[in-house]
Formats: sequence, C-alpha cells, structure tokens
Amino acid sequence: MLAHVRNAYGPIAGPAAGSAGVSAAAIADMSAVGAADERAKGAEGGVAGRTGGAADGRAADSVDGTAGSREYRIGELARAARITVRTLRYYQERKLLPPPRREGRIAWYSQAHLSRLRVIGQLLDRGHTLGGTGELLSAWEQGFDLAELLGFKRAMTAPWSDEVPVPVTVDAISGLLGGQVTAEELDEAVRLGYIEVHGGRVAHVSRRLLDITTILVREGIPLRAILDAGRELQIGLDRLASLFVELVTSHVVDCTGGPPPPREVARLTETVERLRPIARIVIDAEFARAMDRRARATYSEFIRLLAAADHPPGPGDSAASGASQVPRARGTEPTEE
Repeated sequence: MLAHVRNAYGPIAGPAAGSAGVSAAAIADMSAVGAADERAKGAEGGVAGRTGGAADGRAADSVDGTAGSREYRIGELARAARITVRTLRYYQERKLLPPPRREGRIAWYSQAHLSRLRVIGQLLDRGHTLGGTGELLSAWEQGFDLAELLGFKRAMTAPWSDEVPVPVTVDAISGLLGGQVTAEELDEAVRLGYIEVHGGRVAHVSRRLLDITTILVREGIPLRAILDAGRELQIGLDRLASLFVELVTSHVVDCTGGPPPPREVARLTETVERLRPIARIVIDAEFARAMDRRARATYSEFIRLLAAADHPPGPGDSAASGASQVPRARGTEPTEE
C-alpha cells in the first residue's frame, strides 16, 4: 500500500457541483412534461386539468402527443436527448420513461418524453443514481412537487462541513508526523477515512484534522495512539449522530403510517433546516460539560498523586491509615489522651 501511493499527489475529484439538486431549467422541463401529459390525457379521454393523486394525467400509462406537437421515432428522440438508443431502451426497461404511442409497429415519442429524458440526464449528471432518479419521478407522478423533493433531499443530506480534501504526498505527511507513517499506519488512516486514494492521487480529508494530528505528534503522542483514539471517537460520534437522527425521524419526519402528503414536504424541509444547527450546538455543549467533568476528576487524581509523593508512607502508616478509615458513630469526637 505504501509503495503504491508513495510520491503520488494531485487534487481529489469530488462530486459534481450541485450534486444534491437539479437546475431550474430541468425543473421547468419537468413542469412541461406534466403539462404535456395532462393535455394528452385531456385529448384522449376528455379529462381536463388535474384531479389529484392517481388521477393526475402525469401518471398515465402512456404519453401521447397533442395536435401539432413534435413527435419522434426512437432514433430521433435519442439524438435530440443526446443519448444512445441503447441507453433510451435501458431507461424504458427501468420504467423511467412511459410507453410511447404506437401506430402499428412504429413507436412515436412526444415532446413530453424528450423533456423527461432531459430531466433524467440532469439528475444523473448531478450525482443521483438511476434508482434514486426513478424514485423521484415516481413520487412526482404521485403528486409531489419535484423542486420540493429536491429541496428536502438537500436539507437532509447537505454536507456538515465545507472542508475539501487536501492533496498530499505520503512523504510530505511522513515529514509532518516525524517519520511515523509506516505502511500499517497508512492503511489504518485509509480505513478510518482520513486518507483517500484514487489511482495515483492521495489526499487528506481535512486540513484541520491534519494540522491537529501534526500538533499532537509534536507534543509527543504517537501516531498509532492518535489513530486508535480517532477510531474510538468515530464510533462514539456515530452513536451520537444516530441518536439525534432517530430523535428527529421518529418525531418530526414520521413515516411509520405511510408517506406524508405532498403539502407536508415543504414544511418538513423547513423543520430539518432549523434543526440542523441545533445538533451541532447540542454536541458542542454536552462535550464541553463532559470535558469539564473529566478535567476536574483528572486534576483531583493528579493532586492526590502529588500529595502522596510529598509524604512517603512510614513503617506504621499502613496500620494508622487503616485505623483512621474506621467509621465513627455520628456525633462522636476523638478524645485527647
């Protein structure tokens, strides 16, 4: 491992900008999909407008073109969407696209299909998986607003730190840490997520943690002890994070009785955004209290150790000490001889 990454350097490629969201143009495209689908349903069955829930025209099993609207054969649609026919068929297999209108053996796709493909492309480009994209589209078809769904995802999954990985070399880290970076320590740092290796590129995930580790090593704490403490710290913090998330999901984002109604998504987003900073405040306050308790206890133990060193026990101190520890009856005082 050490030989593989030694002398490697360069920035670590992070997720695409705006990975939690999608552009306003894509959302506008999605609105166009809904409008086109509803017009199509109205033309076919005389259904005007939206009646909510499953009656929404966007949830129709097929999407037809309206009079005068552009229609595409499969190759034309793929070129317009800048994807391959094979990719388009794969999206259909994954139920990301509704079926086309058919005339005999010819399949005709509408402008609504093209708009939907563009939305799918933008969601995928911004880090959404095919499964996640399909779930978003399914929720949208059930009447949920796409922009609100994406806003809720941002509120729930936005990074808690704005730090970016620091490009480094193994030799540079070893120099900072007094030559203590062995193959074992490097492997452990990778396992704990402090070091990221992507091909020939190496990065430390946090400038602050790297600086703190350097300070601790210079104060005489071995790197192995720091990594062991980091592992225990991650376990404890994972418990704390799970506790807080469970508290919120159980009492604020409660889906035990089924999904919330569409109108609730915006409210949930606002609630989560208000609660996010509270979690950090709680952890900071409770950690400060815990450090106060531990520091006072450690100081008391240290002072007792110093006091014991100043008064070494004499030949008869053990017996005297044992006698002095015998409890007296309440209200009695020792008598002078």
